[in-house]
Order: sequence, then C-alpha cells, then structure tokens
Amino acid sequence: MKLFFRKYGEGAPLVILHGLFGSSDNWVSVAKSISSSFTVYLPDLRNHGYSPHNDIHDYISLSSDIFELANELDLRNFFLAGHSMGGKTAVHFAIRWPEMLNGLLIADISPFMAVNFRSTEYNQSVTILKTILETEISSAVSRNDVERLLSEKITSEKIRGLIMKNLQRSPENKFSWKINASSLLKNLERIMEGLPRPSGDYSPVTGFPVLFLKGENSDYLSSGDWSDILKIFPSAELRVIRNAGHWLHADNPEAVSEAFLSLLNQ
Repeated sequence: MKLFFRKYGEGAPLVILHGLFGSSDNWVSVAKSISSSFTVYLPDLRNHGYSPHNDIHDYISLSSDIFELANELDLRNFFLAGHSMGGKTAVHFAIRWPEMLNGLLIADISPFMAVNFRSTEYNQSVTILKTILETEISSAVSRNDVERLLSEKITSEKIRGLIMKNLQRSPENKFSWKINASSLLKNLERIMEGLPRPSGDYSPVTGFPVLFLKGENSDYLSSGDWSDILKIFPSAELRVIRNAGHWLHADNPEAVSEAFLSLLNQ
C-alpha cells in the first residue's frame, strides 16, 4: 500500500509512526525540532489521514506497509519510531526486518496485550469509533459545530481535539472524516492484540539501540512487562517522560525530542 507521508530535515533517516486515531501531523512539531539531525518521514498509516483505506488492519499489514514505504524511499538502514499502535507496528517491523534498522524508539506502549487494562482502552476506542460513525457532520457549518456534536458522547476535550484532527472539507465545503472508522471498529480486536510472550527458546533482536519511552502518568507500558521486553530486545533502555501521559509527544515534546537525539549517540 502506498502511504501518504510528510518529510522534514536532513541527516540520518528516521520514520515515525503515529497511533490510533492519529495522523502524520501529530508529530510535525517534534520532527521540526530534530530536523537538523534527522531526515524525518511521517507517514499516515493505512485507514488514517490521507493514506488509502482498506478492510484489513493488523500488524502484519501495517508493518508490511512500512517495508514498502522504506523501499519506495530507498531506505536501507534507518531509525524507526512509533507511538501506541504505531509502536506495536514498529516492534513488528523490527522483528521481521531487523537488518534494516539503525535504531528503534517505542513511545508509551507495551508490545504485549495488557489483559487487566484492555477493557478500559478497548471500550474507550469503541465509543470513539461509534461516535465518529454515528455523528452526522456533513451539515455542520464550522469546526465548533462538529465539536459540539462530539461533546455529547466524548467528554474529554483532549480526546475531542485528537478526533477533530481527522476532519476534512470536501470541494463542496462539507465536513467529512479522513479516518476509516468502520474498518478500525471491525479490526479493533486485532489492533489491541500484542506479541505472544517470549518463550525460553526465543531468538532476541539485537544489533541496534532500542529505547522505550513511558509517560510518567500513563498506564500503557507496565513495569511488569519489562522482563519480557528484555527477552526480545536485550539492549533496550527505558526512559520515563516526566509530566506526560499517553500522548507524551504533546505533553512534553522537548523531552521526547531529546530522546530521539540520544539514539544518535548510542
């Protein structure tokens, strides 16, 4: 699948993958802040942003899309990063094509499915997707009109802001959604899936630095997962981003930018 992407800066190639409900423009500020050290590529993942829609949405297809993009851009060795769903995609890519990577950064997500946390995350995602599908926005005159409609079911201003980034206007000046909510809802179980826990004979992934970032106020990356993460990535390091929740690149972009730059020195 040919993905839409944005490009910033010059230097070592770096691909950053956004999370569920996000798009490439979520990472523009961070990309610009590190653009003197990296050539940053920000793709829209399938069913998001300006990239194509598809009925299939799982981590095999998502990581294969990134492999296709890397070949299109002639990236033989590059840094790869991902947040949330994009982080799981990046982990799958690293396991499938480790020889292509110079470094890996995973932002606030565990590679494994969090059984005790999953119901809250899953139910919130169902509510968001059903709200997008059920909210008639084509007759809305302004973005404020759309937000008022969303606020009936989405009480969090921060989450509404994330959803609103998926708005677009048609040539007839009518609002519509860029995100493929119907496919994402159908595939939500797959999106919530994680890697199987490594067994005793697991072959680790080595040869490049691996950095996991955890939002200080986030529950998406459990400390109980760290021993299994080290079985997959023995050289992995963990860095806590202070004063940040799950959307750590929005809450503390300076610290996230510093983490990217630190990859170059390992």
